[in-house]
Amino acid sequence: MNKIISLDEAASFFKDGMSIMAGGFMGVGTPEDLVSALLEANVKDITLIANDTAFIGSGVGPLIVNHRVKKVIASHIGTNPETGRQMIAGEMEVELVPQGTLAERVRAGGAGLGGILTPTGVGTVVEEGKEKLTVDGREYLLEKPLRAEVALLKAYKADKSGNLVYHRSARNFNPFMALAADQVIVQVEKLVEVGEIDPDEVMTPGILVDKIYVQRRQ
Repeated sequence: MNKIISLDEAASFFKDGMSIMAGGFMGVGTPEDLVSALLEANVKDITLIANDTAFIGSGVGPLIVNHRVKKVIASHIGTNPETGRQMIAGEMEVELVPQGTLAERVRAGGAGLGGILTPTGVGTVVEEGKEKLTVDGREYLLEKPLRAEVALLKAYKADKSGNLVYHRSARNFNPFMALAADQVIVQVEKLVEVGEIDPDEVMTPGILVDKIYVQRRQ
């Protein structure tokens, strides 16, 4: 099956009201061409799951600035003042999740688990509205799994089957999100033939990747 698509074809997977995961840490490892395609598709009311909302002009930040997002689930928003402004103004819902908890909720979604138990947040505002369980005398929060309809990933290199290699810290949340979405679209800098990537270097196996877009600029 040919997984290679154009940017226009990638845009055809987007629709109003959908849930989208986006890899990246303050824009590093975020597929900015795919974010641009999402903007150009004029999709709105997105539920965005990401580690953060990057900056006003980079990463997933333009989605916030252009009012395409209905709800953000992220570990922090401090680098993008527009996210905070919209949250305070009631224009967008923001669910802040401790970073480790966010990663594990995404991992749980990918593994088909019913959630995770964590002591992080017990006794703070994080526990509001959540179920608490006591295990061996210690209290834990039940944090529910996260999944999305589409995951937008960024990798350094892919073969035509979709086996992925990330570049250093740009790896961040991308491998988790590859497990936890119904449709996985990856933006890559370099495309090679099947067999050209050493199996020991593969960080995300091709069976998880549905579509590959080779970015326009190197």
